[in-house]
Amino acid sequence: MSIKRLLLISFALAGLVIWFPSTAQQLPNKQIDSLLQAAHQLGVFNGNVLVVHQGIVQYRNSLGYADGTQRSPLTLDKLFDIGSISKEFNGVSLLLLQQQGKLSLTDRLSQYLKDLPSWADSIQLRHLINYTSGLPITGATSDQQLLDELKVLKALAFRPGNAYAYSYANVYLQRRIIEAVSGQAYATFVGEHLLKPLRMNHTYMDLPLTAPDMTRAFDSNFKESRYEQQMSGFIRLTIDDLYTWLIKLDNYQLVIKAAMQMLAVDFGGNESSLGHAVFKNDKLVWHQHHGSNYNYEALMTHDVENDIVVILMTNSQQFKVNALTNSIIAILQGKPYTVPKRSVYLDLREKVLTDFEQGIAFYRDIRANQRDRYDFSFETGDLINTGKYLMRRQRYEEAIRLFQLSASIAVQPSDYSYTYQLIADCYAKIGLKQMAIIYYQKAVENDPMNENAKGYLAELVR
Repeated sequence: MSIKRLLLISFALAGLVIWFPSTAQQLPNKQIDSLLQAAHQLGVFNGNVLVVHQGIVQYRNSLGYADGTQRSPLTLDKLFDIGSISKEFNGVSLLLLQQQGKLSLTDRLSQYLKDLPSWADSIQLRHLINYTSGLPITGATSDQQLLDELKVLKALAFRPGNAYAYSYANVYLQRRIIEAVSGQAYATFVGEHLLKPLRMNHTYMDLPLTAPDMTRAFDSNFKESRYEQQMSGFIRLTIDDLYTWLIKLDNYQLVIKAAMQMLAVDFGGNESSLGHAVFKNDKLVWHQHHGSNYNYEALMTHDVENDIVVILMTNSQQFKVNALTNSIIAILQGKPYTVPKRSVYLDLREKVLTDFEQGIAFYRDIRANQRDRYDFSFETGDLINTGKYLMRRQRYEEAIRLFQLSASIAVQPSDYSYTYQLIADCYAKIGLKQMAIIYYQKAVENDPMNENAKGYLAELVR
């Protein structure tokens, strides 16, 4: 007798954890709904979902609440912030201007923005879209503050083209160039040249969070998040409009294939102006982009080869949109899938920020005693992400300790390489050059293809 459905149930403090194989007898939309309802009950997903397979909508639904009061249910017409996915709009705008013959990616930054220091003459526009400009990561919280920092910046972090750094300054400067070339405000250009042609009528630039159709972000305890982002240029939209953007872009209805290939250039970490976009034999086969901002989170995935689109948008970030996407794709392909458990990173990061030693004690406790509640399948990554969270807050010595802890459990050479690179980054930040050199060398030894580590190492030893 064949087993049609295997259900393993374990009761943990977080709730129900389920694993079962996909079956042909159960319709995919029913399975997807079971998956997402279970995830919602576990507290790892609150948001809107759209799944399209071979041009047919398999699932389109809202789960949870529009704000932390728990009195307003989510609906499909609600708007979400999508974080760094917004950078696709400035990247595409630049390539559209190049397509129109109004600029070239080999042009120098100094040709368009005259009030920057001499380093602007060494940066080409292609360096901005590839995040290889050498512009340092900044703590600026407004456009004006960032511009003021750039005007007094003495030197770049590395020579343009030598390494990758996800500095928001690259995004900001792209938008200013678009304005200089087009003669229009960035929001106006995007509205006229991208949103209007695509009939994205429920997409807005920098829409206030108090707008009636906006969702409000909240944490695991339903406490609404304080949105402190003052930078401009952030897109807020519905899930249907995000689907329109993804499909039209990937079908070259905005810019040509060559332009998409330029935007997809990935210097490291599976991160380009399109997030992670893969071309194989001159064909786009995969486009996935993740964005987050003050407890808003979105993930759009286009498996072009298998004609699958999955989009998840949440206003209560739990770092499970990737795992849920993988499970949805597994359902569509008739494979086993899981309901994800709680995120180690999400619960660990605030604890180590408040009291590092108590945070580490919490990590060791759940590692030993709560594996039925927490997901340890990405343990190295959770520790790395927690270390990076501390780095962004200039807690470099504590970040190093987390990276060293991550290195103690890493299993792949590439894991060791990336971890050592981050340790070197921390040592460089606190001025310990020789220690930084040692760890960049260890990073390259473990993965000779780590171009980022090689680039930073070259800067330190020259």
